[in-house]
Amino acid sequence: MIARDEYLKHLIAFKDKPVVKVITGIRRCGKSTLLMLYDDWLKKNGVASKQIISINLESARYDNVKDYKTLYDEVVSKIRTDEKYYVLLDEVQNVAEFERAVESLSIDHNVDIYITGSNAYMLSSELATLLSGRYVEVAMLPLSFAEYQSAWPNENPDQLFLQYMKYGGFPFLAGIKDENVINSYLDGIYNTVVLKDIIKRNDIRDITLLENVLKMVLSAIGSVVSPASIAKSLRAEGRQVSNETVERYLEMFCNAFILNKAVRYDIKGKAYLKTLNKYYVTDMGLRNNVLGYRQIEATHALENIVYLELLRRGYKVDIGKLNDTEIDFIARRQDTIEYYQVSYTVNNSPETLAREIRPFGNLGDHYSRYLITLDRDLVTDINGIRKVNAVDWLIKTPLA
Repeated sequence: MIARDEYLKHLIAFKDKPVVKVITGIRRCGKSTLLMLYDDWLKKNGVASKQIISINLESARYDNVKDYKTLYDEVVSKIRTDEKYYVLLDEVQNVAEFERAVESLSIDHNVDIYITGSNAYMLSSELATLLSGRYVEVAMLPLSFAEYQSAWPNENPDQLFLQYMKYGGFPFLAGIKDENVINSYLDGIYNTVVLKDIIKRNDIRDITLLENVLKMVLSAIGSVVSPASIAKSLRAEGRQVSNETVERYLEMFCNAFILNKAVRYDIKGKAYLKTLNKYYVTDMGLRNNVLGYRQIEATHALENIVYLELLRRGYKVDIGKLNDTEIDFIARRQDTIEYYQVSYTVNNSPETLAREIRPFGNLGDHYSRYLITLDRDLVTDINGIRKVNAVDWLIKTPLA
């Protein structure tokens, strides 16, 4: 079992705080494992087993728990003293109106509640209203490269990174090299997420159209897209689809944590732009599997991985527009702003290097600037721009 220390620290920090801990993320990213790790931590730190109520709502054991009242009664039946109980509810979105059970438990009993789910609808207006100001989200992603590497301690990091870029970071796949096993597992995740979490929940009738939209976006990671441009391309292929339908599908993919939407920010105008955003996939292996391992464009794949890592490190990440240039990422955390450009290599020509660093010259402020590549050389500073090898950046302590 791979330690998910950063996420575990979040749960520990909020232990016994009067908020519900809501753990979200794509299926199979490690939410259930995180609850198990936290369960173990509680026991090692003085909490008796009888005070921990752990319920996996995807288990056949709880097939009868389909509504909030049954869930409430199931938990209450395990509370036998006035001691504090730790309630761990896995995949709680399978229970209708689960938020009512969570609210009632927090009001009626001495409990510390932790819930997981694989759909952003968990944080719907109903939950937000009932638990206004009384919940905190812990957003999980598949393994970071540093976590992934821990399963391959004797492998060359640069070679291992190419493998990670191809097959992704779902925890089950760490330590596995058999391509048949990898592809079968990724097929299963795709079918579960799309068929169970999107098609069934949203009563999608035209499944082929839904999948075509997803494949178009996955083919365009790192490029600006819009619902209108996708719809136009599909209509050119003979499909009848509206811009609004595409926009709705994109929202569904984001709600199922397949895609992450990065909004463009006009640095000079200090305003967010409403069109031509970018979408990054939550796991590169899932993306490559869906597309049949075609179109693995190295710079865009690296850009996707850097984007996810910035999210893991607690940044809010936007795309920067500055006059006629673009900065890959504006990363904000508290009072800190950092600018990032990402390129597979800038050593192939002076023109490539000039193109990548040109946007930095127009910024007019003194925040940190980073150029992340897979180059291995001794150049680490280019006119105040810090050039960093991507593998080192991913493995080592986050940059200050």
